[in-house]
Amino acid sequence: MDKGPFSVEWLAQSSRGGARQVPGESRPCPPDSPREREAAERPGHGAVPGDAAPGRARTKFSAAQLQELERSFREQRYIGAGEKRRLAAVLNLSQSQIKTWFQNRRMKFKRQTQDAR
Repeated sequence: MDKGPFSVEWLAQSSRGGARQVPGESRPCPPDSPREREAAERPGHGAVPGDAAPGRARTKFSAAQLQELERSFREQRYIGAGEKRRLAAVLNLSQSQIKTWFQNRRMKFKRQTQDAR
């Protein structure tokens, strides 16, 4: 089967982030934008469909961190700036990790209450 430009194989490779080829040439062309260059340099980029987006790894919370986060959530579902700073310092997490955990926990709570009905 033809592996030239615009063949099924070529389109599949280009959609996975593989090297693009200039039509009519056998060599891959360099990435155009800075974002494409950065993505091409990143290890594992586009390796397997369904993988998590490149960037920060998923945070694995310890049991003590989860216990403190859950305690704080039971007291108040929406966290204020002061409490967010305090929890971040006490739990050795970033404020954005605390904020994201609270957002995710509110969604979990919402699903649980809807399922209970």
